[in-house]
Amino acid sequence: MGVTIDTITPGDGKTFPKKGDTVSIHYVGTLQNGTLFDSSRDRNAVFTTEIGTGKVIRGWDEGVPQLSLGQKAILTASADYGYGARGFPPVIPGHAVLVFEVELLDIKTPAEVLLAAQKK
Repeated sequence: MGVTIDTITPGDGKTFPKKGDTVSIHYVGTLQNGTLFDSSRDRNAVFTTEIGTGKVIRGWDEGVPQLSLGQKAILTASADYGYGARGFPPVIPGHAVLVFEVELLDIKTPAEVLLAAQKK
């Protein structure tokens, strides 16, 4: 299956993250049966990560670049695009399909990230 994206709320339709960009995302992660395993919203803390470089699961590395700025969607990742046969014990069992409600809040290029770090 890989990754599927089902839009809840469209984004701007023109600003998409590229490999190496840093994205800020709110997400709620559940197993296919609806069991919650993680939520940035519950922590009230936006998740920020570099995308397309292996720092997150393959489902995010390949799915998030399909989202435009401001888009809210359901991102579903098959087990081979998530944690595979090993899972992420004890929270995610092996061979689990992962379902994320994601909202792309911000995109920064590597140059913008570097500039922001230099200003601190």
